[in-house]
Amino acid sequence: MLKSFAESKIAIVGLGYVGLPLAVAFAEKFATVGYDIDPKRVDQLQKGHDRTLEVEDEDLKKVLVKTVVELEDKNKGLLVSDAIIPISSCSIYIVTVPTPTDKHNKPVLTPMLKASEMIGKILKKGDVVIYESTVYPGVTEEECVPVLEKFSGLKFNEDFFAGYSPERINPGDKEHTVTKILKVTSGSTPEVAEYVDQLYKSVITAGTHKASSIKVAEAAKVIENSQRDINIAFVNELSKIFNLLGIDTQEVLEAAGTKWNFLPFKPGLVGGHCIGVDPFYLAQKAQEVGYHPEIILAGRRLNDSMGKHVATEVIKHMMRKDLKVIDSKVLILGFTFKEDCPDVRNTRVIDIYKELKSFDMEVDVYDPWADSKEVEHEYGITIINGNNKPVLEDYSAIILAVAHKEFKSWSIKKSEKQVIFDVKSVLPKKDVDCRL
Repeated sequence: MLKSFAESKIAIVGLGYVGLPLAVAFAEKFATVGYDIDPKRVDQLQKGHDRTLEVEDEDLKKVLVKTVVELEDKNKGLLVSDAIIPISSCSIYIVTVPTPTDKHNKPVLTPMLKASEMIGKILKKGDVVIYESTVYPGVTEEECVPVLEKFSGLKFNEDFFAGYSPERINPGDKEHTVTKILKVTSGSTPEVAEYVDQLYKSVITAGTHKASSIKVAEAAKVIENSQRDINIAFVNELSKIFNLLGIDTQEVLEAAGTKWNFLPFKPGLVGGHCIGVDPFYLAQKAQEVGYHPEIILAGRRLNDSMGKHVATEVIKHMMRKDLKVIDSKVLILGFTFKEDCPDVRNTRVIDIYKELKSFDMEVDVYDPWADSKEVEHEYGITIINGNNKPVLEDYSAIILAVAHKEFKSWSIKKSEKQVIFDVKSVLPKKDVDCRL
């Protein structure tokens, strides 16, 4: 028997870019427990600060409570914890853990399965487990549910139920926040599908779309970013072609964009935890059923080649200006996967860095948004940030890799002694040597 929302406590498992904004949204109306395995993350959130900057400190502090008793007394608010006990009394579990790929681009479901195992140990009759993590069709019911059954001893769709509502968080976007993005929902039975839909509808002001099945919802999520990946790959390929033809890609796109149904995609580096990863999940499932996805994987290969392409073009322009390549100093501006956001997950700026280093060049990276300790831990390189603004004149080449607002106000202009490459095409054309 499903509990009413008023009688239920909601557990959000995973408090990253996806989980925390969702937890705060639910906490404004319901008793919510946010769980994360990282004690440092939990301690930080308990103090009212979100290092991902997805939630304003003021908004976080408004909903925070300190104890289970306080949470139950108010019947709303957010209790943050790295302990299992506070979430054991919840009736609704929403899983928002990462779904990365390994070094061979194979999907890694370990975080989802570990979360399912933990929830399975405390699962009770009538509970609902909803997954938000990006997966290929079938993961919820074929991979996660068996784990829930094994560790709970309960029977699926008799004792407990499942749902899937794919996350649509856009890191760094302060306009399209979690409650303002229409949400796809689904459930393991028609009754549960309606239950899940009403749950999200209570906090998502943009509304919901109830899919006919969990697999449909899973498939819808995984093709959203695959579609973007393919479209970006197309314009990236165009930029390579037009570069060989001596035509400015941005001017071509502006001209073509005057047609009412032309899609406004731009060339660039494709990183992050979504567009650069999700297509591999769909490709994996396609291959399991005997189909080799040519367009999807071709798009991935093309987009993954762009970092090396940028580095190669910079070196070509340096040689044309008779600038020394080996032992020269190059500055990369930006390291995060997108502008005005601290997220460095799967950033493809690292590809530019590695290619330049292979030519024995001295490469500095400056990014005021990135956490230097996180970059060093994840990528093994030291970056410049904070108040240590680099002296632009000290470099033979400058690559504007990420369009942080700060960089747009800098005086960056090409000269005979310096090459300027504008990956994001945000600087005036007259001030740069090349751009995608």
